[in-house]
Amino acid sequence: MINEYDISALIVTIRLAIVSTAILVIIGTPLAWWLSQTKIKFKVIIEALIALPLVLPPTVLGFYLLITLGSNGPIGKFLESLGGNSIAFTFSGLVIGSVIYSLPFVVQPLQNSFSSIGRRPLEAASTLGASKLDRFFTVVVPLSRSGFLTASILGFAHTVGEFGVVLMIGGNIPGETGVLSIAIYDHVEAMEYSQAHILSGGLLLLSFLLLICVYVFNRRFSILRSAEK
Repeated sequence: MINEYDISALIVTIRLAIVSTAILVIIGTPLAWWLSQTKIKFKVIIEALIALPLVLPPTVLGFYLLITLGSNGPIGKFLESLGGNSIAFTFSGLVIGSVIYSLPFVVQPLQNSFSSIGRRPLEAASTLGASKLDRFFTVVVPLSRSGFLTASILGFAHTVGEFGVVLMIGGNIPGETGVLSIAIYDHVEAMEYSQAHILSGGLLLLSFLLLICVYVFNRRFSILRSAEK
């Protein structure tokens, strides 16, 4: 049976995933659009920096975030100088770590979706007098629905499954930074395999269903775009 500790971890995990995904979409959309349109010489370096969490061990990223955000780190010292507290081992610290770690899972689908639109629809809207901002919201966004859905689902699912980063930057404070992935580890360490099975099975099913949603929606969207052409 799911106990109070597991329920608390579930609430923190869902809260973290929702907040992080919202921030990721807000940050990732203009970043992905800029990457899809720019032709600057050092674009590949920026793309590599964004994609770094894909290959970097989570504990490495979590360690450097802890050093940076902790009371002895530059950001931690700055916050304390303003009368605040270090955000290491807080929910805010978890959000920052999750956003950085899941950034490529949001930026890359959006960038690919924006790049696939091409220039013709934007040029047509421009001839009708639409401004750059108007063209983005009336042309780019509707044509990139599948990209936004994929980015949101992948960002959400990846945040739910995080372990190394959240453990390093957030620890395991029940109700504050304790998430499901850490709860599973605690159950296994305590040889409570039935509890670990329940949580792991739930995350496995959730991940599978989210991926099905992505593939089904992308397939339907591709069919609709083909029919429109």
